[in-house]
Amino acid sequence: MFITEAFAQTATAPAAGGADILMSILPFLLIFVVMYFLIIRPQRANMKRREELLKNIRRNDQIVTGGGIVGKVTKVVDDKELEVEIADGVKIRVVRSGVSEVRVKGEPVKE
Repeated sequence: MFITEAFAQTATAPAAGGADILMSILPFLLIFVVMYFLIIRPQRANMKRREELLKNIRRNDQIVTGGGIVGKVTKVVDDKELEVEIADGVKIRVVRSGVSEVRVKGEPVKE
């Protein structure tokens, strides 16, 4: 009898506030999910592919370095370095992570 309509409406507002918070967070969650599938997941796949490519470099592979030098791997020094022949009798050492592309796969080494 003495309770106004405005006061009675505020008593039910907290229940509706929880739904409003969920509806305001939902677009951010959807954006994150879309970004994960369009950006993060393909990037991880590319990183795995590149690691596999660098790990499988062998002697006689033709490679391209990050600086654009094309050469043939003559020796795998260790896990981090390669010896690359870029011209007749000219050999350089290249850090494995500096290889940007493997053009021609060489023959497997017979041991």
